Amino acid sequence: MLLQRIALRAALACLVLASVPAHADIASWYGPGLAGRPTANGERFNPGGFTAAHRSLPFGTRVRVTNHANGRSVVVRINDRGPFVAGRSIDLAAGAARAIGVLGTSHVRLEVVR
Repeated sequence: MLLQRIALRAALACLVLASVPAHADIASWYGPGLAGRPTANGERFNPGGFTAAHRSLPFGTRVRVTNHANGRSVVVRINDRGPFVAGRSIDLAAGAARAIGVLGTSHVRLEVVR
């Protein structure tokens, strides 16, 4: 019985890892406590908005972010800099993260749409 459970868990882990591409970006979210504070481009931060922080994309760039876990996507506008945690590619405003089911960090695909 124990070996069956171990085998089942190993098989499920393989399925989960196989569903995430090797080049997947990692998204996180931010917002609580920052409402109204200026972002890196000078506008006021709206935690419920569809905006994001990226280290290098120009301000105003629109990016489609697709959550690998559920296939949901959202288009966000880059208006801030970050994330400042190693391994993460984009910080979504809480509203955008909620729209695609990002609860902490998630594997995502990023696509510049213009």
